[in-house]
Amino acid sequence: ETALGDATDGVDSYRLFESLLLPLENVKQHAKYHPEGDVLYHSLQVFDHARDEMPYDEEFLTAALLHDVGKGIDPRDHVNAGLEALDGFITPRTAWLIEHHMLAHQLADGTLGARARRRLQQSEWFEDLETLERCDRAGRQVGVVAPELDEALDYLRELSGMFDPQ
Repeated sequence: ETALGDATDGVDSYRLFESLLLPLENVKQHAKYHPEGDVLYHSLQVFDHARDEMPYDEEFLTAALLHDVGKGIDPRDHVNAGLEALDGFITPRTAWLIEHHMLAHQLADGTLGARARRRLQQSEWFEDLETLERCDRAGRQVGVVAPELDEALDYLRELSGMFDPQ
């Protein structure tokens, strides 16, 4: 079973991912929260941290790489914009991690309400979300070496092939 969704209809998911990620090199972020600069550099740092945490978890790594792709589409609602662009190309687990990554920051900051916290904690993927949040926070360094986009996509492609019976 691959981490990619079923509605791909012959479209190369990795080409789609690349087309959503490449423009992020030109999307700058608020320096207070993202001193590292552009969204692509941040996403690649997050992917690198995620690969250190869960090197064989394709769904988790896909979420780490793609969690902010919506910032190139609609910076005001990047989560929903990203999920809409990725619809049919990612698994429910990957989508859930992306959908809830901003709530995970509120949880870590202690600003998330009790009911929302309980809802998150009820998910079988809650611990993965906490790990993604830590990777997201860690991926905000200035001047660190991060993988190139091609390297990250090739890594995911190879993981996908490892579990694909073809």
